[in-house]
Amino acid sequence: MRKCCVRARIRALEQGTQVNAVLREFLEATLRRRRIAGRSRLAARPPIDGDQWPEGRSWTRSELYDARFDSDDEGSSVHDTQ
Repeated sequence: MRKCCVRARIRALEQGTQVNAVLREFLEATLRRRRIAGRSRLAARPPIDGDQWPEGRSWTRSELYDARFDSDDEGSSVHDTQ
């Protein structure tokens, strides 16, 4: 940690600025790289057409909801009417 602070101070002196400005630039650049990497990962994913899963299985909204919110083992959901 100490080395990092010293390096930031040296860079700030070289740039004629403050340590906070050096840290802000570093953090902004890091976040920018992460955003770009995240977008690249998303772009590289196989396309999913609508609600189709890559395996070809399609799900309705109610099937997904029921699977997530089943209230008991018999398959009824919290929205089933009695």
